[in-house]
Amino acid sequence: MNTRNVSLPRRGFLLGLTAAGASLGLAGCGFELRKAPVFAFKTLQVSGNSAMINQIRRELRATGTVTVVTPDTTTAGGSSPAPAADVVLEILSEDRNRIVISTNSAGLVRELQLQLKVRFRLRTPGGKDLLPATDVSQTRDLSFNETNALAKEGEADLLFRDMQSDIAQQLMRRLAAVKEL
Repeated sequence: MNTRNVSLPRRGFLLGLTAAGASLGLAGCGFELRKAPVFAFKTLQVSGNSAMINQIRRELRATGTVTVVTPDTTTAGGSSPAPAADVVLEILSEDRNRIVISTNSAGLVRELQLQLKVRFRLRTPGGKDLLPATDVSQTRDLSFNETNALAKEGEADLLFRDMQSDIAQQLMRRLAAVKEL
């Protein structure tokens, strides 16, 4: 009898037992994939047309549970304005900054810090604050080389878009934290 053939089924059994134990361990620790947020409102009004506001609109539409309206939205006939939204999201400010962190001996920039800060509030159309004015910010460091200034400018734009996406996702989680109007 070949001992190698006998050990293969045992090895498969042990591997299966290990995989089952690992999956039970993950299930027991409360691990769960992030689900789409659940909002306490069905319609939300956002005004403006910046890249950040457009990203927020995309995130809200992607959830599939919230209808995003703009102040100039009209009904299908085009004659009367649409009914007021359940809540109003106001983007109070959006600041993009580039701060010099370090320079070389000749005074040329070596490292920059990129900052994106968004201030917003959520209120009912009647004026009740659901989320008072709140700041959400992101920072990224960027090494800089004056010989590759154009490439570094493109990299900075990509980092700003990444920060914008992160802030929009944080904002979605904060909006989902509102449980009642």
